[in-house]
Amino acid sequence: MTLGALARSEDWRDRADAGHGLAAFAETPEAVEPLLALVLDPGDTYVTRRTAESLLRRKDRAGLTIVASALAVAQDNHANWIHTAVVDVFSIFADDLDEAVRLTEELSTTPDTRTARGARRLHSTLTTIDPVLRPVPREDS
Repeated sequence: MTLGALARSEDWRDRADAGHGLAAFAETPEAVEPLLALVLDPGDTYVTRRTAESLLRRKDRAGLTIVASALAVAQDNHANWIHTAVVDVFSIFADDLDEAVRLTEELSTTPDTRTARGARRLHSTLTTIDPVLRPVPREDS
């Protein structure tokens, strides 16, 4: 079964697996719509969380763009699970969080108003996170 077929499956486990697998292809135009649909999965919010987390773990513009675009139109329940994925992914390393904040600032000025609106929401969530691990300051010799 292909990832596209899994994404359309009646079984939530298949859809969650499809979201996880398709996230690796987030930069390809063919993957964007299925990934958006999975982040906003109407049948099960586990699919939302798993897909959003997989996209965010890429820690790049492609993954953040899809999550931001979904977040812009997400109902409260989906937005809450996306928020949970954001916190899970970016609450450990300060460097990863700082890069995500920078990328969402850039995305918030994109001409695509949906992505820009979602990026502002995503940025707002990111700036509330206090990461566990920060770089150790180097002492000058």
